Amino acid sequence: MTLLDAPRSSTPAGSTPSPGRLVDLFEYGLDSPICLTWELTYACNLSCVHCLSSSGRRDPRELSTEECKAVIDELERMQVFYVNIGGGEPTVRSDFWELLDYATAHHVGVKFSTNGVKIDRAAAERLAANDYVDVQISLDGATAEVNDYVRGPRSYETAMRAMQNLSDAGMKNFKLSVVCTRYNIPQLDEFKAIADRYGAQLRLTRLRPSGRGADTWDDLHPTKDQQRELYDWLVAHGDGVLTGDSFFHLSAYGKALPGLNLCGAGRVVCLIDPVGDVYACPFAIHSEFLAGNVREEGGFTGVWRQSELFQCLRAPQSGGACSSCQFFDTCKGGCMAAKFFTGLPLDGPDPECVRGFGEDALAKRKQDDLAPRPDGDHSHRTTRAPRNTGVITTGKSRKTAITISMTRPTAPPVSACEENPLAGFTPDM
Repeated sequence: MTLLDAPRSSTPAGSTPSPGRLVDLFEYGLDSPICLTWELTYACNLSCVHCLSSSGRRDPRELSTEECKAVIDELERMQVFYVNIGGGEPTVRSDFWELLDYATAHHVGVKFSTNGVKIDRAAAERLAANDYVDVQISLDGATAEVNDYVRGPRSYETAMRAMQNLSDAGMKNFKLSVVCTRYNIPQLDEFKAIADRYGAQLRLTRLRPSGRGADTWDDLHPTKDQQRELYDWLVAHGDGVLTGDSFFHLSAYGKALPGLNLCGAGRVVCLIDPVGDVYACPFAIHSEFLAGNVREEGGFTGVWRQSELFQCLRAPQSGGACSSCQFFDTCKGGCMAAKFFTGLPLDGPDPECVRGFGEDALAKRKQDDLAPRPDGDHSHRTTRAPRNTGVITTGKSRKTAITISMTRPTAPPVSACEENPLAGFTPDM
């Protein structure tokens, strides 16, 4: 079943919902996104095994500096609050700082995710001086042993150095961003301690089977017991930890978590990729979720307001098989991207449904091999062993065997950036 074929309720599209929760109003979409994710480049110095955009090599078609500024002008006119800039590693674009300054000068706040490779002391001081910029440092293990297996050698050291530089520059409440896996769930307390040490705020996000994550999701996603462990930990820490819209599927345990307990795809958020394609969801880079391109007539505004795909997403949804569940009003059937890339129907249960309703569907998926493949692979040509099993320490003196399956394309590089995205850069330690 395609997204446009998915059943919807009999409520007329565009009708006004009855007064109630703000989240109910969001389901019908807004004239402008509250925020959006913008991947500036696929170039990256790392090759994280769960990278949602399969980043590594720069795409030569990526938007030029002037095209990016034109998009920012549109966002200003639409009164978008802020953009989540990512990649790839956005700081390796030669015009990154120019675009950041242009956005904040045009009343568009910037939150960008980085592995920290270019956050030296000078960069940290520059960021701390701009009140309209927030920084998210990615770290997927509270120890180097856990982090570097997933993100690459010395990436832990790089992230810690970046956080130290930001802290020394006086930047408060920057984010420590963690993708939750079965290998770092035991380290939640340690992550919080690291964030507190540097005056940062911890941000936890859900692992999705997107990009290279489609190949590693079976090995990396938290176990059923860990889902409950994560939920209980989030309830205990309340508003002190950010989650965005990552874990609304966990609400079926009984209590809604802080944050947007709703899939905002095409309603309040979307994604612009490096070549200007607009997708409903940052975790669903596939033609099924492609709404248009900012280079088309009408630009981004036209895509957001007129796309058939987005109009479909804003129409009342039936909920399918999940609508009879007593927890549907809180979990909303779970994550669209997680269902799609694990081969489950879009109107069915989330693969990590805490009530267990996704397990039978997943078993059938494994037999029939129905899972779609993400579009595009920009990975480096470098390779890792096809299967590699080792014992790592995950925190609290636990030992866990980790097995990661990785495949790499053999296509030639599209530019020098594939070979060395950091050419000419020497970090100020």
